[in-house]
Amino acid sequence: MKVVNIIALILLIVGGLNWGLVGAVGFDLVAAIFGDASPLARIVYLLVGASALWRLFILTKQANA
Repeated sequence: MKVVNIIALILLIVGGLNWGLVGAVGFDLVAAIFGDASPLARIVYLLVGASALWRLFILTKQANA
């Protein structure tokens, strides 16, 4: 479980930095690396979203403990 949490944290950092770049300068780093709307970029976006849901689940689980 610890490995999943570390991977989720890394993906959330990548996603946060990417959205920061999009908001600050209009540059999508994931799209620049993997290609605009490429299947690989979509997978990265899906993994970032899944990581956010995972961390939200862990957070609510800890809040109820």
